[in-house]
Amino acid sequence: MDEGERLQKTLARAGFGSRRSCEILITEGRVTVDGKIAELGNRVHPDRQVICVDGTLAPTAQNMVYFLLNKPDGVVTTASDPQGRATVLDLVESPVRIFPVGRLDMNTEGLIILTNDGRLAHLLTHPSSGISKEYLARVEGDPSPGAIRRLREGVELEDGMTSPAQVSRVSEGLLRIVIHEGRNRQVRRMCSAIGHDVTRLVRTRIGPLQDATLSPGSSRQLSLSEIRRLMEAVGMTDEIASTMPS
Repeated sequence: MDEGERLQKTLARAGFGSRRSCEILITEGRVTVDGKIAELGNRVHPDRQVICVDGTLAPTAQNMVYFLLNKPDGVVTTASDPQGRATVLDLVESPVRIFPVGRLDMNTEGLIILTNDGRLAHLLTHPSSGISKEYLARVEGDPSPGAIRRLREGVELEDGMTSPAQVSRVSEGLLRIVIHEGRNRQVRRMCSAIGHDVTRLVRTRIGPLQDATLSPGSSRQLSLSEIRRLMEAVGMTDEIASTMPS
């Protein structure tokens, strides 16, 4: 029978320091397994159990990977495309099967996360999480202060009124827009609703993640600290994570 591996070994592999450092984390009561405070000598199955450090879900599963991609124009956000167009998966070299978190239109550029962590992906895209997404929108014309105020307060779309957004004018015809919803083509439709169609749209931030140095078409793995910040942003704390299905 597989008894699992020692907890301190799992934590060390996940980047929490040496095994000795991880033993200290355990003895200080800062580590939980499935919602219960861990003890030295505990053995775990990291692919099946929820392991938290200081209340934050630890990326301990051996097969979990997390990538950040700067999607260029003309690439579709699907696993495959019947029309033979390039997909986001074509741009990321991963040792395991991954999928994009959420969507970006084919002609929308910018940051998108790809992973095989279903729990994190679900929370990142769930409306209740309210994860902010920041965009730079190049629009036709130059929106007036009144038009920008409408975007901030919410505009009526076919599927209902949008929630208040953070909107600022960067320069003539260029807006910075931060939304917390995830409706289809939302930023484009918001701008069209005030009479200024989008000519170019780039997502520059997802929650706590941004990277102005990542060139279009390039990707990289997320750092441990970035993964932790994402998990914190969606509430994957000890109490919440321990109730989530594996």
